[in-house]
Amino acid sequence: MDKHIVILGGGTAGTITANRLCRTYGESGYRITVLDQDDDHVYQPGLLFVPFGLAEPHHLVRSRPRQLRAGVGYKQARIERVDLDARTVHLAGGIRLSYDVLVVATGAALLPEETEGLTGEGWGEKVFTFYDRPGAIGLHRALERFQGGRVVIDVADLPLRCPVAPLEFAFLADWYFQRRGIRDRVQLTYATPLDGAFTKPVAAKALGGLLADKGIELVTEFTLGEVDGARGRLVSYDERELPFDLAVVVPLHGGAEYVGRSDGLGDELGFIPVDPHTLQHPDRPEVFAIGDAAGLPASKAGSVAHFEGEVLVRNIGRFLAGRPLDASFDGHTNCFVETGFHKALLIDFNYDTEPLPGHFPGPVGLPLLKESHASHLGKLAFEWLYWHSLLPGREVPGIGSAMPEHGKHHVSA
Repeated sequence: MDKHIVILGGGTAGTITANRLCRTYGESGYRITVLDQDDDHVYQPGLLFVPFGLAEPHHLVRSRPRQLRAGVGYKQARIERVDLDARTVHLAGGIRLSYDVLVVATGAALLPEETEGLTGEGWGEKVFTFYDRPGAIGLHRALERFQGGRVVIDVADLPLRCPVAPLEFAFLADWYFQRRGIRDRVQLTYATPLDGAFTKPVAAKALGGLLADKGIELVTEFTLGEVDGARGRLVSYDERELPFDLAVVVPLHGGAEYVGRSDGLGDELGFIPVDPHTLQHPDRPEVFAIGDAAGLPASKAGSVAHFEGEVLVRNIGRFLAGRPLDASFDGHTNCFVETGFHKALLIDFNYDTEPLPGHFPGPVGLPLLKESHASHLGKLAFEWLYWHSLLPGREVPGIGSAMPEHGKHHVSA
């Protein structure tokens, strides 16, 4: 009898997993089903560009099942809960789906309602997020109308999807207002719960230096407690205030809603605890998680899902064959950071090695932690690579799941 692999989520991580499984194991006795509640696969990195008129929202969306290889089943339904003891997924309408292996890939959900006042007065008028399509579209209109004042970009709390995106927004806002000729009338502030511009010292120093060079105020250890839209102020839990005329807030993130209804599946935030190197659930060996849904000390970014996918697919095969798992995922993360003026910088790191200067993927390659036009072109080219190589589960020559050490220079912060 075919072993049934059920993948919850048809976004980046789930699609990569399904297509890699299909490519790797073909017709070898595995049946693969992907579940999701809608048919909209969104290229999330593109949302960053929508507010600045650099991307059309409708160009970022494609059909979920059309990104899956022939032979992968797709079912559109709302997930109610997972019964781990019965190895069954309960769907809306009383539908049940049994599995031999479950892969949780339902990503991270935005929880703006969890922050006092965020969705209250001013929401969608002078308080926005660009982390979903409606917010990015509304913010584009607001920026077009904006003639001057204080713009605050705020990260409510961690964890969050694509941790560099709020920084990118700040850099692009500086460029955008300069293009419009009103930069001298705009005060830009970047507020973060971290003690620096980024989580790692060397990168924090480089990115913090860029903020300073561009005249963007950096406010650290600011954990958002309240949004007062009527008076135009953000208030931290330690009662510091940031006044604004336009607030761009990255809301709290949590796991998918059904996780909380599934006993034993997730942690208190709704993310799935897994071994950081094998991606296997500690209490349920037949359950794995990948991408933003996984409760790992790694960035929640598309590149991470790509690198995880290589190890995960290998481990699903090993688990079903009764063999020891491959504990080789090292937390590899790779991100282009758009800095405006047709430049970007590239960072590459893992669990143990922070972003360092040098080149990627080796001594001859793109510069790391250094602005360049080449990295900007790499950022733009990534969209094509995403749809035509990463999602289909193809290998990218010279870039594997393990972080390359060659070409990096170890320095002190």
